[in-house]
Amino acid sequence: MTHHLITGGAGFIGANLATSLLKDGHRVLAIDDLSRGRIETIHHLTNNPNFDFRQADCADRDALDAAIGEAECITDVWHMAANSDIPAGIADPRIDLHQTFMTTFAVLEVMKAREIPNLHFASSSAIYGDFGETMIHEDIGPLLPISNYGAMKLASEAQIRAAVEAFLRRADIFRFPNVIGVPATHGVILDFVHKLKNTPEELQVLGNGTQQKAYLHVDDLVRAMRHIAEIPGRYQLFNIGPTDDGVTVRMIAETVRDVASPSASIIFGEESRGWVGDVPRFRYSVDRLINTGWEPSLSSQEAVQRAVAEIVAQEMGR
Repeated sequence: MTHHLITGGAGFIGANLATSLLKDGHRVLAIDDLSRGRIETIHHLTNNPNFDFRQADCADRDALDAAIGEAECITDVWHMAANSDIPAGIADPRIDLHQTFMTTFAVLEVMKAREIPNLHFASSSAIYGDFGETMIHEDIGPLLPISNYGAMKLASEAQIRAAVEAFLRRADIFRFPNVIGVPATHGVILDFVHKLKNTPEELQVLGNGTQQKAYLHVDDLVRAMRHIAEIPGRYQLFNIGPTDDGVTVRMIAETVRDVASPSASIIFGEESRGWVGDVPRFRYSVDRLINTGWEPSLSSQEAVQRAVAEIVAQEMGR
C-alpha cells in the first residue's frame, strides 16, 4: 500500500484523483486551504480509513509541513494546488504568485526535508502561449505564456526540473488542456449553467463563440496521470488531452442551453478572445502520450456532452 499526498486535494481534480487512488487500496492524505476547493467534494471519502484531510495553506512551508505531521511513508506527492481562476490572476498577479508558484516552491522544500522521492505535477497548456493554428507539442518553443497563471506554471516546471537534478528521484509534468466533469468548481460549463439559473431566458457569452479548444473529461485525465506515473523514467513531460482539435464555445453554449434552458436565446460578444489571457484557439498534440499505450475514452464533443449533463444535474438537480 503506497501513501500519497495530494495538495489541492479538495479541488475538482484532486478529489477525483483521491477517489481513484483509494479505490485501488492506496492511502491518501489530502491538503487544501479551501480557497478554491470545497469540503463537499471529498465528503464521500471521509469514512474511508485510508483517507485523511487537513486544511492548510500549501504555499506556507511550515503550515504544509505541520499538516503532514506524523504521516508515515509518503512516497508520492500529487501537486494539484493552484489558482484556477485565470481572470482573477490577471487582475491581481499576486494570486498566481502565491497559489500557483509559491505552493510549488513550498512543496519542494518540504519534499526535500522529508526525503519524499516522487512528484507528479499538474501543469497546463497555458505555459505555451498563443500558437494559433500551429500544432502544440512538448518540444515546441519558445514558450510565451500570456496569462499570469501560465507564467507561474512555467516557472513551477523550471523549479521542479532543477529539483530533479538536486534531490528528487522522479518528477512527472502533466500539461492539461481544459478539464471538465464533476464536482465542478469553475470553468465555462459551470459559468453558463449559473448564468441560465439566474436568467433562464438568455445566455450571455464572452467572445463571439469561435474560440476552439480541446476538452478532456476528468475521468480520462486521472487515468492518464496514473498511467504516466507508471512509465519508467526520472523526468517525464506529457501533454494530456483528446486526439481531436476540440470544440467551439458556440457548441458548448448550445449544448448547455439545450439541457438547462431550451428556450433561452444565446447572445455572443464581438471579440474572438473571451478575456485577457485567454487563448482563443489551439491545436494540441498528444502523440507522445498515445505512443505509450494510453488513449482517451471520450472525444472533446463527447466529454462536453457528458460534463454538461453532470454539471446541470449538480447545479439544478436534473
